[in-house]
Amino acid sequence: MGFVIWITGLPGSGKSSVAEELKKKLPELVILRMDEMRKFATPAPSYSEAERDVIYGSLVFAARQISSLGHGVIIDATGNLRRWRELARRTIPNFAEVYLYCPVELCMERERGRAGAHSAPAGIYDKAKQGWPVPGVNVPYEEPENPELKIDTGRLPVEEAAALAEDLIKKLSDGPA
Repeated sequence: MGFVIWITGLPGSGKSSVAEELKKKLPELVILRMDEMRKFATPAPSYSEAERDVIYGSLVFAARQISSLGHGVIIDATGNLRRWRELARRTIPNFAEVYLYCPVELCMERERGRAGAHSAPAGIYDKAKQGWPVPGVNVPYEEPENPELKIDTGRLPVEEAAALAEDLIKKLSDGPA
């Protein structure tokens, strides 16, 4: 049976790193990255609320369709507004949310050193100073209210975070509760 895990957290919290570590352990996983989808669907993004609604809705739709074919899907996306993650929860039968908590100061430090890794745009936090909408800085990041898993990536290394997520995947692979 297919499933979807949405890995959410601030930019620089480790979403892509955890997703990549999971992919190493479970190569059959499909990773849907918001950064890649945005580059494809909106090559000149405005980051407007309406544009984000369309892009996140498309991401949820793609994840739902892929999981309905029996695949395990990881959504690697900040998803700063709860309504987008709740859309996935309402429409995907075998869904779980993994919240990577990390202090924004540490996220900023990590982001400065990543140089656009995993298709993420470089300099996200610097762009906030120029008025770009950056979750956790000048637009809200609505923390998950009841994630299936919350991981403090400020304390746990990527490998341990991925191991916790892998345990959740094993439960989901058995089907909805």
